[in-house]
Amino acid sequence: MKVSIITAVFNGENAIGRTLASIADQDHSDIEHIIVDGASTDATLARIRAGDRRAAKVISEPDDGAYDAFNKGLRAATGDVIGYLNSGDSYISRETVSRIAGSFADPDLQAVFGDVLIVDGRVPPRVIRHYRSKRFTRSAMSYGLMPAHPTLFMKREVYQAIGEYNPTFRIAGDFELCLRAFACRDTRYRYLPEPLVSMPTGGLSNRGWRSKWQITREMRRACRSNGVSTNWLKLCLRFPLKMAELSWFESRMSG
Repeated sequence: MKVSIITAVFNGENAIGRTLASIADQDHSDIEHIIVDGASTDATLARIRAGDRRAAKVISEPDDGAYDAFNKGLRAATGDVIGYLNSGDSYISRETVSRIAGSFADPDLQAVFGDVLIVDGRVPPRVIRHYRSKRFTRSAMSYGLMPAHPTLFMKREVYQAIGEYNPTFRIAGDFELCLRAFACRDTRYRYLPEPLVSMPTGGLSNRGWRSKWQITREMRRACRSNGVSTNWLKLCLRFPLKMAELSWFESRMSG
């Protein structure tokens, strides 16, 4: 099974190497790595040329944000299954992609996802939070819950049915796409109850309360535009769940 992995990056010279090494180390033989660079002005492209042994295509040009970059990669992808691993993120083990590809041996399955470990910048990194996708159900999307996007792999046929990311969303475009895939369509999925990706802090949705307010507003707009009933209270209930994940890790480490 051919697996396309799309990496979006902009001025990521200090982070892209970790992602390149992780994909290069995967034991799955048929990986198509597509890198979409937003015309970086640092040494990102030089790092890519020096370090990516599996790059099928490198696109480097200005873009209109992360979701525009995702769409460029999606149009270039030729794999049976498509996933995303952003600059700085890495797979937990060298068997991660082969485990995901093996799950798709079930011909009825259309999507696979698992958990993410959110880590700090130390060496070795310290786990700050374990983002668990096990709470996800189609109805849970009205509460702002979704599969961990860095672990989400879907068959090409799903993207053909639901279309591309909506680039008018600046921070919740992955949530809006998942609404179309799972809440508005009966995409058949499997949850793998294990961490698949390590993701450093500092992503678009993890930059303080201002970003949390923005993503909540965009989630509400996404639900309304896709006919999914929700309200401010339901969407804000996801925050106590995140705090519970943080508290669990703190108690585990202190114990």
